[in-house]
Amino acid sequence: MAVAPLNSAFLATSILGFLISGFYVSSISKTWAFAFGTVFAVMFVASMVSMVSGPPDEQLGARKVL
Repeated sequence: MAVAPLNSAFLATSILGFLISGFYVSSISKTWAFAFGTVFAVMFVASMVSMVSGPPDEQLGARKVL
């Protein structure tokens, strides 16, 4: 199974969206807050899977000592 590398904006969007849906949308509608919260939670899990399974960045590789 191939895992696509996701950028950090995807992670930030999932966290921010979950917080907004938990605090702001829940005061308007509990059903919509649950729906949005579920979507953003799945986005967060996908970004965590991408971080664990993704290829390491070139900056994190071993550096040659001169």
